[in-house]
Amino acid sequence: MKTFVPADLPSKPALVVVLHGCRQTPESLDAASGFSRLARERGFVVLYPQQTHANNAQKCFNWFRPSEVARDRGEVLSVKQMIDHALKRHRADRTRVYIVGLSAGGAMTGSLVANYPDMFAGAAIVAGMPVGAVRDAMSALHAMKSGAALPWDGWGARIAEISPGQRSWPPISIWQGTADRTVNPANARACAEQWVEANSADRSSVRVEKKPWGELSSWNVAGARPVSLYSIHGMGHGLPVKSRKPTRSGSTDPFVLTAEISAPIELMRLWRLPRR
Repeated sequence: MKTFVPADLPSKPALVVVLHGCRQTPESLDAASGFSRLARERGFVVLYPQQTHANNAQKCFNWFRPSEVARDRGEVLSVKQMIDHALKRHRADRTRVYIVGLSAGGAMTGSLVANYPDMFAGAAIVAGMPVGAVRDAMSALHAMKSGAALPWDGWGARIAEISPGQRSWPPISIWQGTADRTVNPANARACAEQWVEANSADRSSVRVEKKPWGELSSWNVAGARPVSLYSIHGMGHGLPVKSRKPTRSGSTDPFVLTAEISAPIELMRLWRLPRR
């Protein structure tokens, strides 16, 4: 676990949780994405849960193992405990906890929101997978490449099984490059469908906006748009930023990609984390 705390932290700051992808480290992801710089500008705490080589040889969060994503078990419990610890240690605002994850971290983000929806005020899944799509590593690889198979009772049912009776969900944005060869873009559409169903949104309420960087789709629920899908034209597998900086060693994170939109900056807007 890595934490970034600005020197002049305000009282009751927001907490932003960032889950890395396979073969990434918190340090490389932060250097390229700039979350700690944004925290310094805007006065929030950044928490980077970190996967270990002992738990996964590629340092992926084990989103594909049911035992790791069941409520109060495995890795979802471990991340929840890290969040609770950070909230207490830094006296952060429990009503302003936000989470974003990339790739395996994106898939784990979905599981965390499904298990603990009241813990988060907003979430973002970047090049991730729908919750409950697979049950082991082999089916995970197939679903990533070809697209997860639609369950007979729909994607929303996987969420309902985890948190039956839940009616309120944090706003969630889904990000995907249309040229991603690691995670089939069909999985982003499945993620969007899953959270549209969880929110009991009308599919026909979708609004599609053409943007310089691609296409933004969003769905209406009671006048708000709690589910949005950012499709980045021509982008591969990674987190979009307008510019990326190298690590201290001079290397750049291969899973943080330059695009005409910056996901970290857009999340600051969505999560209402303005400059101080």
